[in-house]
Amino acid sequence: MTDTVDKTPAPTVPPEQIKAIPVRHYGRWVAGAAVIAILVLIGIAFSNAKINYGVIPDYLTDGTILSGVWHTLYISVLAMVLGLVLGVILAVMRMSSNPVTSTVAWFYVWFFRGTPVLVQLLLWYNISLVFPILNLGFYKDEMNQVMTPFLAALLGLGLNEAAYMSEIVRAGIQSVDEGQTEASHALGMTQGKTLRRVVLPQAMRVIVPPTGNEFINMLKTSSLAYAVQFNELIKRATDISSTSLAVVEMFFVASIWYLILTTVFSIAQYYIERRYARGSSRNLPPTPLQRLRKNLRLFGSFRRPEVAR
Repeated sequence: MTDTVDKTPAPTVPPEQIKAIPVRHYGRWVAGAAVIAILVLIGIAFSNAKINYGVIPDYLTDGTILSGVWHTLYISVLAMVLGLVLGVILAVMRMSSNPVTSTVAWFYVWFFRGTPVLVQLLLWYNISLVFPILNLGFYKDEMNQVMTPFLAALLGLGLNEAAYMSEIVRAGIQSVDEGQTEASHALGMTQGKTLRRVVLPQAMRVIVPPTGNEFINMLKTSSLAYAVQFNELIKRATDISSTSLAVVEMFFVASIWYLILTTVFSIAQYYIERRYARGSSRNLPPTPLQRLRKNLRLFGSFRRPEVAR
């Protein structure tokens, strides 16, 4: 008689459910509480300070302050244009095989990056002590009449910015593959046409972000033109504070306007960078406005009642 083997499968025991215990980060809570405590202390200190906060909104739209804002924008744009044009020229000179032009460009960058902007502004403003008369052959006049506060501010800021822009442009040009230049030369394009039509358009993706940062920095650096009596924002604010005795309040007004200007141009810089990034990225990240619209649509779908089917 043969033995029968029980082939009934054994009952499967379900695995025990894993209970995940999150790691507690006590340091984060301590750091967050410390930051909040510091912010509260700063707020209490400023609330008890002898500052007349009521006059700040009134002076934000004062005609004198608005004139200073306009002069700040005006000198910043012109100095940046001057720095950008000279920067491109210096970058090309720096990369030239001519030892004279490359050495001159290197010396220019070394000198203007190595000396403070304030010193350069004061040198241009007091250049009449060195050259009392400006004689160009076809034009002759006293240097005091020529070197106005505006011209001193423009030269001091623009020539200094050119040294930094030349390095930015040079880095952008060097980021383009050399094969692009070789292919352009093989097609019969000259060196200048290759630079204008092939190299610089591709280098803009690298040049634009730091250039935008330089312009935003120029908006704040233009406040140094106060030392040469140029009527920018800080100069106008101090003129008001000398008569109203609202010294700290005027500094708050100037700071608010600087924050407004830098915020506006930071947004513009973001969209310019996004435009030049289209050639290197197929799927661009959504803009803040697009993310806001998406979140609002998701929020609306959560609140919409379900329709009975």
